[in-house]
Amino acid sequence: MSLESNKVFAAVLSAALLIMVITTVSESVFHVEENKPAFTIEVATEAATDAVVEEGPSLAELLAVADAGKGERQFAKCKACHSIDQGGSNGVGPNLYGVLGKPVGAHAGFNYTGALASNGQTWTWELMDQWLASPKNTFPGTAMAFAGIRKEAQRADLMAYLNSLSDSPLALPAVEAAAEEAAE
Repeated sequence: MSLESNKVFAAVLSAALLIMVITTVSESVFHVEENKPAFTIEVATEAATDAVVEEGPSLAELLAVADAGKGERQFAKCKACHSIDQGGSNGVGPNLYGVLGKPVGAHAGFNYTGALASNGQTWTWELMDQWLASPKNTFPGTAMAFAGIRKEAQRADLMAYLNSLSDSPLALPAVEAAAEEAAE
């Protein structure tokens, strides 16, 4: 080894030693304690699950007042991966033109994951609502990396927009039928 390489090695070793010494000294001077919550939050027990849960409007009611214009704005979240042009190409996700009423995982030319491929279901209003709320819960194992849309009205607007992009749009579910089912 040359004298120059010895100097470089000594400088690196000295710097590492200095960092270790500074770390040890600072830990002894500044005592860091683990943060603890100021107060505890009690979690509801099973008895609380007996409480009456007030449900919002039904999916049929939401779809009856859904705004496709607002849904188009909601679709901005989807544009990064999906196209909506009739006969358009697939992106990271399949083309969504006319998706409602079609079989799940059956768009031509798209390679679906096992969770969606040939599962025999059809994109109904209810299934699409579940999917938009939480793709990973609806079809565990899906490759779709979207957290979902939490607000029911926003999902209804998006579904109204997707339904408008079809040669044969699905009929909206009847509001009366949904109210009768809820009564049973």
